[in-house]
Amino acid sequence: MSRGELADFLRRRREALRPDQVPAGATHPPGQRSRRTPGLRREEVAALAGMSVSYYERLEQARAPRPSPEVLAALGTALRLTAAERDHVARLAGQVPPGTDADRGTVPSDALLLLDRLGAIPAYLVDDRQDVVAWNDAAAALVTDFARLPAQDRNTVRLSILLGGDLCSAPPGAEGEFARQSAAQLRAAGARYPNDRVIGELVNEFAAHSPAFAAGWRDHDVRPVTTLRKHLRHPVVGDLVLDCQTLVVPGTDLRLVLYTAEPGSPSAAALTRLGTPGGHRG
Repeated sequence: MSRGELADFLRRRREALRPDQVPAGATHPPGQRSRRTPGLRREEVAALAGMSVSYYERLEQARAPRPSPEVLAALGTALRLTAAERDHVARLAGQVPPGTDADRGTVPSDALLLLDRLGAIPAYLVDDRQDVVAWNDAAAALVTDFARLPAQDRNTVRLSILLGGDLCSAPPGAEGEFARQSAAQLRAAGARYPNDRVIGELVNEFAAHSPAFAAGWRDHDVRPVTTLRKHLRHPVVGDLVLDCQTLVVPGTDLRLVLYTAEPGSPSAAALTRLGTPGGHRG
């Protein structure tokens, strides 16, 4: 059980929940007590979850014993947690055994076959550390020649630092979304593999590089972001507007990342020119 992480997660989710998001009558009437902090009060969450205020306070102070699955379910309902957040809090509370290297397994052959069949659609597979473990020729042509990179740099977090924004950027109003997405993914991975030194190194590197990542990490946001809009500046085909979509590979820690463009757009035509069938494995 990670008491400190669990305490911080609960506190931040409580503070992020507005009184108007919970059932009527579950919070103190306006004017009864002034709200000096954002979100719900501890006693309000305790009431919604059907537990004593003192027990909930001990949870947020990292002093409570391991909560039961029933307690976690009640907190999930009270704090309006998503499925990803419920899974995360169960891992922090020690209700799910930590993962091991044996759990990571190998890249499934059908996932590699899918990369080959995507043809001109750039795509790659990333693991829980955000390492690029497989890719197709179109992804190598669009992003970088992964095969020529040292293994430790074949990582989407480190690539974002190494490329320094020269390759891609977010559209106006979406700045920092990739960094926050990375923070969410590494948060979830860190809860599953709490003893993974590499994940900790990546967190430290990116937090020092990106204020948006550091903010996302502090917020304990583990909700998946499935689509990001990106502007790419390619040296051969020029400027591209692409959607970066992330899909979970069932039964694994892997995610499939694809770059697609609006049909009929100049970006779609550029991808067709750029992409060629084939695949590579890391």
